[in-house]
Amino acid sequence: MEVQLFNHTQLISFTTQVLHAIGHSAEDAALAADVLISADLRGVDSHGVARLRGYINLWKAQRMNPKPVIRIEHETPSTATVDGDLGLGLVVAPKAMEIAIAKAKEVGTGWVAINNSNHYGIAGYHAMMALEHDMIGISLTNATPTTAPTFGKQRMLGTNPIAVAFPTENQPPFVADFSTTTAAVGKLEILQRKNMDTPSGWIQDADGNGITDAHGLKKGGSLLPLGSDREHSSHKGYCLGSVVDIMCAVLSGANYGPWVPPFLAFMQPSAEQVGKGIGHFVGAMRIDAFRPADDFKRHMDNWIETFRTCEPINENQSVIIPGDPEREMTQERLNGGIPLLMPVVEDLMDIGKTFGVKL
Repeated sequence: MEVQLFNHTQLISFTTQVLHAIGHSAEDAALAADVLISADLRGVDSHGVARLRGYINLWKAQRMNPKPVIRIEHETPSTATVDGDLGLGLVVAPKAMEIAIAKAKEVGTGWVAINNSNHYGIAGYHAMMALEHDMIGISLTNATPTTAPTFGKQRMLGTNPIAVAFPTENQPPFVADFSTTTAAVGKLEILQRKNMDTPSGWIQDADGNGITDAHGLKKGGSLLPLGSDREHSSHKGYCLGSVVDIMCAVLSGANYGPWVPPFLAFMQPSAEQVGKGIGHFVGAMRIDAFRPADDFKRHMDNWIETFRTCEPINENQSVIIPGDPEREMTQERLNGGIPLLMPVVEDLMDIGKTFGVKL
């Protein structure tokens, strides 16, 4: 399918102006745009500027507050629970991570549970905020209920990603950022734009039968946990997704399980609520709370270099370190531009026309 290349600064400027137009402060709009376009730079196109329409739809439905008063509901020296005031998760989560980092500076670790938020983009962005402080960063979020538990038919969990970032000395940082489902919803949307089917093991229909229809969710189907089926350990993906849901929502006071307010346009929020908005959980751990930071980072380099020397199965494919593909894609797209599918470009142009912002 035809694509058009854009410089990342173009997309940040456009997104900032659009978010400002719907009521965000200049500071919050710029922060949200940075989170969003970082996904495109890292090659996570499913969570980048193509999602802008979804955030606008939340605003139109009065399910997102562009001027949130983010406040701490409860705290100890190392923990806090934050109410995001129904703000954009792209704004709420980084500000919550700043609280976690500040607490870690004071007492060694900082942990923040967040309720009353919205979709927060890529999990890795928030975890990576800790790296420049010689800290380990952790970021979790629950999400739109799209996923059936092992042996189940109903959509009970979200894609519920996990991200962990470790600082290094000379090697690029170790950044693991992954959903707890076989594939994220955004990957289905990309396949839909390309008129392609999914690989097997991504999705099941309303009766629990495996299908490859990229539109399957809209027809009552559900995503599958990481592992796809019981024989391939889907129970482990189900467990991981459940842990994320509990840490993000049961702990914070947000909605959990099937009550999580959906981000997808074709799904409506449940009339019943068990909490406030969507939940996140972020954490920062100061390395020198455990051992000297320089020692840790030197050994992280050694860990990475050791794994890089692992003999590959195929001589044309070397063993990768978590974070390698995204780092390489970032450099490629900083130099050559971010490719957007034409349906995405056309949607952005329509958004720009609506808010008087030129793409």
